Amino acid sequence: MLTQLLSSPFSLIYWLLAFGISLSVHEAAHAFMADRLGDPTARLNGRLTLNPLAHIDPLGTLMLLFFRFGWGKPVPIDPYNLREPRRDAGLVSLAGPASNLILATLLSFVLRLLPVHSSLLTILLAPIITLNVSWAIFNLLPLHPLDGGKILVGFLPKEIALSVEDFLQEYSLILLIFIIFPVFGYSVLSSVVWPIANFILKLLLPQIPLI
Repeated sequence: MLTQLLSSPFSLIYWLLAFGISLSVHEAAHAFMADRLGDPTARLNGRLTLNPLAHIDPLGTLMLLFFRFGWGKPVPIDPYNLREPRRDAGLVSLAGPASNLILATLLSFVLRLLPVHSSLLTILLAPIITLNVSWAIFNLLPLHPLDGGKILVGFLPKEIALSVEDFLQEYSLILLIFIIFPVFGYSVLSSVVWPIANFILKLLLPQIPLI
């Protein structure tokens, strides 16, 4: 992906803008939900903001440019401030990818309401929609440290959740490596995750090249 972006400076600018917006919405949604559920930690640490500088993780940004996925600086949460720590932590985690999908859907409606030849706005909004959908689907994988792991544990019955949490703590990193990088020529990321993201993008961005 980096080679493609460097070949076109304007594309690089569009995708960096999309990255900043997607990251800010995702992390600010975590902070907002945590604050609403009784934990002000993220807000007090300046994370309840749409300023991307508050959320950027350098390694996560590089991973996005090289591998089409990335992450931001984790939002600090104190579970002792939450009324129901396990469930509420799941809701906080769900807020991130949900906000990305909501933003992508709203921007898709904006494009559909515009004249067909509004190419400039399409060029600006298509990367934002694409990255928001991709980020949401990737983060919904039920593994740590992705949001999906906490969502899964947060909504399972307590007895099952404890066993699942132990399993995820021990094996998530191995499973994540298997998902991201090809093993024997097979990558779950390219064979399962991106096709799901592309299916959603075909609904939101008809006739626009996808990832």
